Amino acid sequence: MTKTLVLGGARSGKSAHAEGLVGEHALYLATARRIEGDAEWDARIAAHVARRPAAWTCAETPDTASLVDALASADRPVLVDDVATWLTGAMDDAGAWDGGVDLSAERAALVAAVAACAMPVTVVSAEVGLGVVPATRSGRLFRDELGAVNASLAEVCTDVLLLVAGLPLRLK
Repeated sequence: MTKTLVLGGARSGKSAHAEGLVGEHALYLATARRIEGDAEWDARIAAHVARRPAAWTCAETPDTASLVDALASADRPVLVDDVATWLTGAMDDAGAWDGGVDLSAERAALVAAVAACAMPVTVVSAEVGLGVVPATRSGRLFRDELGAVNASLAEVCTDVLLLVAGLPLRLK
């Protein structure tokens, strides 16, 4: 079964490219959490919703358990968008922003669910390892955790793409 990881920087076109890979009848697993009173975030979510085909089914899966459950029960091709927003929530839930919290169980659960999914899966994630070293401890921790989960996902995926300026580069 095809498992595809689509990586890219901010506004690289990774989500739009991944959406083009999954076909007409996908299960879209949205990992973003809505933020009360954040109109800009709501607008970003609305833009994603507006470009999805009407035939897609969408499930909001912001926490590890709901994301893992949705992958296990998928009955059509799956698009997970995206791992960085999922990780943000997992770090919030674990109180991990100051460090000292082991997120390897959450990472392992996500990677195992992607690997075991009976349907084709396309996973979108930010590539944050190409930029400046973050000035804050929490920023460095996030970058390191996201790099670890991206590397783990790349191990179980059959295809790995990197989007740069809207252009896909095949890594695997």
